[in-house]
Amino acid sequence: MQITDISAFQVFDSRGRPTIEVDLTLSNGIHGRGLVPAGASTGQFEALELRDGDASRYRGRSVYKAIDHVQGEIARALRGCDVFMQRELDSKLIALDGTENKSRLGANAILGVSLAAVDAAARCRNQMPCEYLNDGTPMTLPLPEIQIMGGGAHANHAIDIQDIMVMAVGASSYEQTLEITHNIYHATAELLASRNLLTGIADEGGFWPSARTNQAALDICMEGIERAGYTPGVEVALSLDIAASDFYDPGKGVYEFRCEGRSFDAAAFCELMADWCARYPIAALEDPAADTDTKGWDMICSELGARVTLIGDDLFVTNVARIKKGINEKIANAVLIKLNQIGTVTETIDAIELTRKAGWLPVISARSGETEDAFIAHLAVATGSPILKVGSFARSERMVKWNEVLRISRRLGAKASFRGAAMMPWHTAGPQRARQARP
Repeated sequence: MQITDISAFQVFDSRGRPTIEVDLTLSNGIHGRGLVPAGASTGQFEALELRDGDASRYRGRSVYKAIDHVQGEIARALRGCDVFMQRELDSKLIALDGTENKSRLGANAILGVSLAAVDAAARCRNQMPCEYLNDGTPMTLPLPEIQIMGGGAHANHAIDIQDIMVMAVGASSYEQTLEITHNIYHATAELLASRNLLTGIADEGGFWPSARTNQAALDICMEGIERAGYTPGVEVALSLDIAASDFYDPGKGVYEFRCEGRSFDAAAFCELMADWCARYPIAALEDPAADTDTKGWDMICSELGARVTLIGDDLFVTNVARIKKGINEKIANAVLIKLNQIGTVTETIDAIELTRKAGWLPVISARSGETEDAFIAHLAVATGSPILKVGSFARSERMVKWNEVLRISRRLGAKASFRGAAMMPWHTAGPQRARQARP
């Protein structure tokens, strides 16, 4: 089915900032849509979104240049192309841009078109995107990784670590994971309110706590789990996005907890991570070392890699070359997958497949500046990815993803299974343990 037209216009993400929406039209009149998210905490190696930089328009954040590229150069190049040839379409977009980081046309322009092509192709075949993209890999419903408290760049650095999340590892169904998380989220809200510790709501819907230390915030989350009636380490595990690059000083080689006034060299920070994993039922750590701190990653992997899922985000930025390097060097054991870090659907799927073939875990993730689009829910199911991370259990741009997995589950029925914690390497050993005494 041929592409006949591609148009684009400016819309707004969940932070009220401009982003791009692409509408792709086929010769049979079917339309496909692509909406592009944006990050707040971005890795230095990511593909680059194109913004106008005109301070008189949306404080420099407008995306009219990217829109012009879609409606001009990109539309001319793709008219007449077969929408079912996704890899060829994405390859043409990459070649058309001609830069390593998609900075000429803009990763936001390119991704919008790539997403719209998948949407249009799936509609042509009367399929959901997960059905269209699936290559025969068993489809699974992911285990949600859901933010309870936010910090770092998502909450004005109220605490230094970016996300304190829960994973309902004791759930027997996808729907039950949402019920458990619902109860924990609201129990934690009550706890924070009762102690006058609720400062606000973070970018992704989690609570913005007034905590003296990062560890105090972890303790509050543990209390919230127990207040909801669950046993930490049995029904529920913790997952932390440390986002260490955000508070790493490469010149000094130290990690600086600004909210505590403490600094750590790589060895001391590794000791801190190991101590937290001993004190709390932590299933996963994301970016526990900075993207340039190879020594720190080596130490943390040596200390924790056998029992904790260590996820590279800023380290890998969904880039196949960087993931290959990490696999060869045995840095991390999981990869965070974000579509807009690399800029096309094909490259994203290639990153997932490479990760899985290495025996590592792909973790499908949203961005802090999200939209009402739910494509990543389909991506997770289509590729059999074990974990889906989209933010908290609040705000429509987050809930639309959790709800979409429910819809997918209803439509696919027995074609998609929920394996939950059984998909995790620590299912029978490691962080699934009861709460330990903490001083």
